[in-house]
Amino acid sequence: MFEECPNCERETPHDVRVRIRTESPASEFAMFSREPYRVTECRDCGRTEKVRMNNV
Repeated sequence: MFEECPNCERETPHDVRVRIRTESPASEFAMFSREPYRVTECRDCGRTEKVRMNNV
């Protein structure tokens, strides 16, 4: 997938995936604090960006 990369200052190929991340460090609340994140990585420079899907 091609997306704009701030480091490269142009559209470059990116790897895009969705990851579930645990936001709470407390183990008793961990199962309630999992959120989906969209993770993109530029194939040219390696810059990685993570955006919480609830904020998109």
